[in-house]
Amino acid sequence: MLNIPVLRWGKPYESLEVDEVKHFLTGETIAKVGQANGGLLQRDMRHAKRARDLLREIPAADLTARIKKAADLYLNATLPMGDGVQSPDDFARQQSASTGLPVHMAKFNMEKNHFVLTNMDRMIDALTRGLDTKILTRGFGMESRGVIVSYQAQSPVVGLVLPSNSPGVHTLWLPVIPMQIGLVLKPGPQEPWTPYRMAAAFFEAGIPRETISIYPGGPDVGAAVLANVDRSMIFGGTATVERYKGNPKVQAHGPGFSKILLGDDVVDDWEKYLDIMVHSAYANSGRGCINCSGIWASRHTKEIAAAIAEKIGPIEVKPPEDPQAGLAAFTIPGAAQAIWKLIESKFKESGVTHATEKYGPRLVEKERCAYLRPTVVHCDNPSRGIAKDEYMFPFTTVVECPQDQMLEQIGPTLVCSAITENEQWAQQLTDAVHIDRLNIGPIPTIKLDWLQPHEGNIVDFLFRARAYQTPPERLTKLA
Repeated sequence: MLNIPVLRWGKPYESLEVDEVKHFLTGETIAKVGQANGGLLQRDMRHAKRARDLLREIPAADLTARIKKAADLYLNATLPMGDGVQSPDDFARQQSASTGLPVHMAKFNMEKNHFVLTNMDRMIDALTRGLDTKILTRGFGMESRGVIVSYQAQSPVVGLVLPSNSPGVHTLWLPVIPMQIGLVLKPGPQEPWTPYRMAAAFFEAGIPRETISIYPGGPDVGAAVLANVDRSMIFGGTATVERYKGNPKVQAHGPGFSKILLGDDVVDDWEKYLDIMVHSAYANSGRGCINCSGIWASRHTKEIAAAIAEKIGPIEVKPPEDPQAGLAAFTIPGAAQAIWKLIESKFKESGVTHATEKYGPRLVEKERCAYLRPTVVHCDNPSRGIAKDEYMFPFTTVVECPQDQMLEQIGPTLVCSAITENEQWAQQLTDAVHIDRLNIGPIPTIKLDWLQPHEGNIVDFLFRARAYQTPPERLTKLA
């Protein structure tokens, strides 16, 4: 069993209060994690400026090179973890044991993080739109077009209130250190593994320890991050997103409500796109905000729902070590039962059909956890209560809706894959402000181009563009 301390600007801090991270199937204690409190974090934030000062002493190109080194350490090395060590296989098994994610999915998320770290120079170039990173370091400089520009860091560190249920979100904060901004991480209680392993890899690669803090703890710690760090991200449900809407200091990431829209010009050939629809809904056990939670078409919707149900409805729960396991467990007692009870209540509405019903019960209860098997629901129009729902397992609705009403009806959508060759409709989709990431063509919602970040550009969030004038000779002297 590991003992994992609070990390205060790179220094381990032994807390008297600890939280036990348990195996979701056996109840065995995997680790004891020290617990911070809001007061501790508030005191430590007095030293936040030092993190940015230290990082600005290292050229951004050198930091990026160190991050690339950290990529291989993270993926392949045995690294310090609390009072012990952790191999890559240990990491995958421990993450699986505490989150309910199958082991092979944990390893897949490691590879995804490794890809982002390995390509960090390209990521930074895309995020900054080709800006010379020295401009971010200094705060101003000359663009290639001969114009002086200024980008002012809005906080010396960025705070992150991280979830337990989706390890994939960590790709959002990986570019922060190369942009010479420090990290203040509040891990999810069941997923301390990625922040600590990533920090260990960063330190081994030469990132100054004083630039990263990790504060496990309760809700008061998350609240302290948002209250005391001038730029923070939080991950939660719709209520969380609404709570921080309009707050420039907080970037709230919530449900994606990602969708596939079949245009009238292709819908009669819907079978061609069946695998795209299935993969978008089922991949990564449906846990991502980019998983497809709704498929919209003007016709053939009952056939589409039946075909998707036939593909994923029979999928059974398998042990987390099984390389074929496709479903993640709900590890919080009663969570799966409550979700299924809510879903079942919505089946009673006229016009709603449970397409996966004939493939057996969806709720599978174990001694210490529960699973929800893939669920497909048909709605005869968008007004049905379940039509726009999203849940943290392979769940999708197939909604019948005229094409000319789709944009009005779909609501906020993180990823929209619109399969069409109708350029007039494609332009309307392009202009729709309630769609964040748009795919035109047969592209799964879960297929990301890492050089086109979704849900807001972190550079725009952390840096403020402003006017800046200075004599040219001063720039020449500084260069």
